[in-house]
Amino acid sequence: MNRRLPPLNALRAFEAAARCGSFSAAAEQLHVTHGAISRQIRQLEDWLGLALFDRVGKRVLLTDNGRQYLPVLQTAFDSIATATERLTQDRTRQLRINATPTLAMHWLLPRLTRFQLRHPGVELRLATSDTIIHDQHADFDIAIRRGHDHWHGFVSHLFLTEHEQPLLSPALLASRPLATVADLARHTLLHSETRPVSWERWLAAAGSPALQAAAHQHFDHYYLALQAAVDGLGVVLGAQPVTDALIASGKLVAPLDGPRVKARGYSWVLPLTLAEDPLCADFCAWLEEEGGI
Repeated sequence: MNRRLPPLNALRAFEAAARCGSFSAAAEQLHVTHGAISRQIRQLEDWLGLALFDRVGKRVLLTDNGRQYLPVLQTAFDSIATATERLTQDRTRQLRINATPTLAMHWLLPRLTRFQLRHPGVELRLATSDTIIHDQHADFDIAIRRGHDHWHGFVSHLFLTEHEQPLLSPALLASRPLATVADLARHTLLHSETRPVSWERWLAAAGSPALQAAAHQHFDHYYLALQAAVDGLGVVLGAQPVTDALIASGKLVAPLDGPRVKARGYSWVLPLTLAEDPLCADFCAWLEEEGGI
C-alpha cells in the first residue's frame, strides 16, 4: 500500500519545535541550525497546504491545525521508538521505574526481590522523582505517583491506599508523653512540602483544628521528615503502609488510638505506547498484588 507521507525530517522538526515551543530549542535538540528548522517546517506547511505555526514577532505559536497534528505525530514517533527498542534490545530486558523517593525507600525496594524472582532475566532500573508527569517522552517505562490523577497520554491505576496517624520515636515519647491529641501542643510537628496540608487535615479529623503546637519544622521531602522523627526531632504524620517497617522495627511508635485519616495513595502510570507491553503489565499487576487492591 502506497502511503502519502510528508518528509520525515520535516515531521521531526515540527514535533521538536512544537514540543519545545521554540525553533531555537528544537534546533539545539536536533543538532541543526535555526534556519534548518525553519526551512523544514516551511516545507511541511507547503506540503500540507496549511499553516502549523503563527509567527508573532520572534515568537511562534501553534495554530489549531498544529495542535491537532502534534499528539498524533508524538504517538507515532513513540510507537516507532518502542518497536525499535524491542527489536534491538539484548536478551536482558530493562524495565525503567520512576517512583517517588519515600515510597521507593520504604515500600518498593524491600519488595522488589519478589518481582525479580519472577523475572530473573529483567534488569530493573529505579530512579526517584516526585515531579508532575506531563511529558509523553519521559525516560521511564512505569512511574509511581501519589494520587489518581488523569495524565494525558498515559494510563494509570491506584494500587496502594494509605492512612496517616502521628508517629514519633520511643525516646521522645518517653521524655514527652503523647496520650491525647491535646498533648500535641507540647510537641514539634514535622511537615514536608510534598504533603503540605496533612497536619491540617488530620487535626480537623481529630476535632482539634485550632491546636497550636509548640513548634514546627519543615522539610522539602517526606523521607526527611520521617528521618527527623526517627531522630527524635518531633512528631510526623506517618502514612501507612509506607511507614509499617519503621513501626515494626521499633524506630517509630503510634501512641494515639486515632484517627487514621485516609490520604491520597499511589498509582502506577504507564505511557499509552506501552499499554500492551507484557512486562509492563506484569509489573503493574504485581504492584496491585503487593498493594492489596
